[in-house]
Amino acid sequence: MSADAAQLPVVLVAAIADNGVIGSENSLIWRLKTDLRRFRALTMGCPIIMGRKTFLSIGKPLPGRETVVLTRDPDFRAEGVAVATSLEEALAIAQRLGTQKGAGAVIIGGGSEIYALALPLVDRMELTFVHAAPAGDAVFPAWDRAAFSETARSEHPASADDEHAFSFASFERRI
Repeated sequence: MSADAAQLPVVLVAAIADNGVIGSENSLIWRLKTDLRRFRALTMGCPIIMGRKTFLSIGKPLPGRETVVLTRDPDFRAEGVAVATSLEEALAIAQRLGTQKGAGAVIIGGGSEIYALALPLVDRMELTFVHAAPAGDAVFPAWDRAAFSETARSEHPASADDEHAFSFASFERRI
């Protein structure tokens, strides 16, 4: 995608526990207000691609973002969202919506199956490493760290708003 200058960059945004867990039973498994604020700031005004289960766990389109739901169910419909049955279709819809709205990126917002499909195509990743090891049934896919350069990192302690310590890290694709 990044080879075509007309394409918006594809940015994967995820929060990942030290043991790779990203969720349990289609729910968030930690309370990190600082991370939720960062997610909002990174994704506001951008089209966001998410899987059907992730969308259903949220229950509605995210305000200020065009939502594209990727699902194997060709009959799935939800008010206020675009539906795609392949990653290629989802990316084409999101690129069109993002270009129309003047967005700076197309966001990959999860869950684990969508991250695995999109990982080979992303230009950048904005990851939150949550310093905890919760039980969960959704994990972030393995990824080739050599294909990315870490461009920024900041450490954050646990606090009244954040139940675990965590790190924000940004990665740009090298190749």
